[in-house]
Amino acid sequence: MRPLLLHGHERALTKIKYNREGDLLFSCSKDHRPNVWYSHNGERLGTYNGHVGAVWSCDVDELSTRLLTGAADNTLKIWSVHGGKCLHTIQTSSAVRSVGWAMGSERALMVTDQTMGQNSLLHFLETPEDDAPSTLRKVVVSGSKATIAVWGDLNRYVLVGHDDGSISKYDPETGTQIVTTRPHTGTIQDLQLSPDKTMFITASKDTSSQLLDAETLRPLKRFQTNRPVNAAAISPIRNHIVLGGGQEAMSVTTTAVKSGQFETRFFHSVFEEEIGRVKGHFGPVNTVAFHPSGKSYASGGEDGYVRVHHLDESYFSFRYEFEEE
Repeated sequence: MRPLLLHGHERALTKIKYNREGDLLFSCSKDHRPNVWYSHNGERLGTYNGHVGAVWSCDVDELSTRLLTGAADNTLKIWSVHGGKCLHTIQTSSAVRSVGWAMGSERALMVTDQTMGQNSLLHFLETPEDDAPSTLRKVVVSGSKATIAVWGDLNRYVLVGHDDGSISKYDPETGTQIVTTRPHTGTIQDLQLSPDKTMFITASKDTSSQLLDAETLRPLKRFQTNRPVNAAAISPIRNHIVLGGGQEAMSVTTTAVKSGQFETRFFHSVFEEEIGRVKGHFGPVNTVAFHPSGKSYASGGEDGYVRVHHLDESYFSFRYEFEEE
């Protein structure tokens, strides 16, 4: 399984995102310049120039016409995917940690950081196709600061991950918190929904990942590793999940784990057992994403590379020991 190595960034990757069809792959990093690539051959289409701080998050709308990016320069930007032009800029009072389009791409959300006396805020935006976006409401996030947020099924709720390992569900219409739970003891680094939006998977600094029910936030499965987990994704076609992470360089010499552990790791989502590892990155893996077809996946690391793996035929013919033929 020879990967495509995409080298368009000079610093660590922070987020990669496929569009709905899977023909485009968007990447953002700490080097201020999001990129877009053809996912099948790794050709770079272009760069979105305009941010002056690390870009923490990105998301593309359902028609692949508009790209959201949020950055440490206290701005959210909306770009034309095809032309690379910045359509709108929203100034915030602190860094934008997470962004996301709602289903239908007429609304969006962003999470701003808790820093310099500012509360962690959840912003709901109305985003017409042509007009400038307007703020529907700002919600002060309860409890620990928010690190990531995603829209739930049919935009009925928003799932928010927190710095203390808790998960909250918010009503986007009223801004009220519906329920909260704390499945982790470390920061929630990533949160991704299953394709049918009935479940979601978490990645935490407490060295574990969990699969939870999206409606009740009830934990379903737990996947334990021996290093911080920075990213997790659910396969759209098999009972598999992929995890990425690794010890940060500054902490490798101060912990019992002396190896960086920079592989992406595959687990069976039913039996909670590891089924394979893929090496390649020369630093922690910060972000992972499955292709919508389930036939490939991509990972982005601290080394500045995006690696796109087209899965071998043996992956699809493989049967777990307890699976029925």
